[in-house]
Amino acid sequence: MAGLIAVTNACTNLDETLYSELNKESFYSSRLEVMQAALRPFTHMQAWLAPTGGNGYYYHAELSADQLAWPQKGRHGYDGGDHFRQHYHTWTSNEGRMRTAWVLMWTGVGYVNSALADLNDVDYAALGISDEEMAAILAELHVLRAFHYMKIMELWGNVPIATEVADEPHNLPTRPREEVFEFIQTELETYVPQLLPYSTELTGRVSAAAGYAMLAELYLNAEYFVGRPMWDECIAACDKIINGEAGGLGGTPRLADNLTETFSNTNQQASESLFQFAYSRQGGFVFDWGGFFMGYDYMREVLDVGYGGWNAFVVIPTAFDAYADNDLRKAEWFLFGPQYKYGTNEPVLGTEEWADQPIVFVNSIRRESEGDLTSDGSMAEGEENSGARFHKYKSGRLSDPNYRENHYIIYRLTEIYFNKAEAIMRRNGGTATQEAVDLVNACRERAFVPEDWPEAQYTTATLTMDELLAERGREFIFEGKRRTDIIRFGRFTDGSWWDHEPTNDPNKEIYPIPHTQIAMNPNLEQNPGY
Repeated sequence: MAGLIAVTNACTNLDETLYSELNKESFYSSRLEVMQAALRPFTHMQAWLAPTGGNGYYYHAELSADQLAWPQKGRHGYDGGDHFRQHYHTWTSNEGRMRTAWVLMWTGVGYVNSALADLNDVDYAALGISDEEMAAILAELHVLRAFHYMKIMELWGNVPIATEVADEPHNLPTRPREEVFEFIQTELETYVPQLLPYSTELTGRVSAAAGYAMLAELYLNAEYFVGRPMWDECIAACDKIINGEAGGLGGTPRLADNLTETFSNTNQQASESLFQFAYSRQGGFVFDWGGFFMGYDYMREVLDVGYGGWNAFVVIPTAFDAYADNDLRKAEWFLFGPQYKYGTNEPVLGTEEWADQPIVFVNSIRRESEGDLTSDGSMAEGEENSGARFHKYKSGRLSDPNYRENHYIIYRLTEIYFNKAEAIMRRNGGTATQEAVDLVNACRERAFVPEDWPEAQYTTATLTMDELLAERGREFIFEGKRRTDIIRFGRFTDGSWWDHEPTNDPNKEIYPIPHTQIAMNPNLEQNPGY
């Protein structure tokens, strides 16, 4: 059963090891135990999807793209060159963080397969579970597995398809990306219509809103994934959400009125949330973004919080420069400039290059403490104050009764607006229609004060495909979306950004299968170019 599984590193060796006399015949004796098994794969997903770890999907989705980096800062952050290789696209099949991501994501597939196998044999009627509810629970698991596969396919392209827990170790062969895509599409199109509409009761679970958001993402990327445009299908999936047919927190989802509502420490019922991890400090399961996104311990004094960080992820200069000075997101979602103790004008002092001097976060990554005020810098030349910093999610102060109660939003309505607008434009040969403009402007308007809006809003002439990609970057920074976006727009291998030159190598659009997995399963075929 799902709660008692030990999943090995081989991606299809998903056999069970029981550590007590408890087994599925005696375990599933209540509705609660059924739900515990069904939700175990979802709770595991937090280990690889949320921005709380340095080796899962999020790490690879952001640090290989054109907005975030983990530069070396003096004596800190080199870490064997791991983050350099992500930034420069020089990774190999022997990356430890990539192996961990592989294991975490395939372990999630194993948990789903185990839960499906167990729950298909449960006499759920005897537990007071209706046919409709049980069908929805099983549909959740099918959709969640398809989501795992979509992200696995995105990173590694050609992978096995495992749908059962093996009675004994066996090695499934690599399947081409086209076949994996067809599997994901079939699973989503079959089971998403069986999901329950999103509601407060389904917060932290897979609802119809989450399912249609997954379909919209799959369809939007279909041309890249398998060379088959699916713009109409993407628009239809988006409309299911926008029109309220898939439910929402409060009935029908709606765009947030401001830039902070969706990411605040009271975002449990955020109006535009479609799919979220239900973290809670009071519940003992905190959304701990501080380690990777927060500066050193002096940031406790800046924000009046109980956590510091490793001073890891920073915003690269070209990404910060993409925001206009009057863009409210620039002030609201980042920490930048002089840093003061909360509620005072007393500067916070540095501890490394700027020891005992005021910390000022700057839009450069170079050795300014040594007099370099003009160079472009590099991944090897950071300092403790290099780069604007994350401030999109805000935990609240220590005294706040909702301190660190933030949920992590996986899909939100703004993304659906952007997906529909992009599909409309691509269907129209890359030219914006008024409908596409209206969709993007409805989201963008929150980022400008009324007197600036007439100049800031898009028109059918100014909303080009290049501008749409730039606006996606500004809107979804820190949300784990950027690698997929710049691949879809053809900018991943031939694009330039701060301290990154194009590789012009299309093989870099997917990662190598870790060599340890190929050693364990000789039926795995390495991806081209590795």
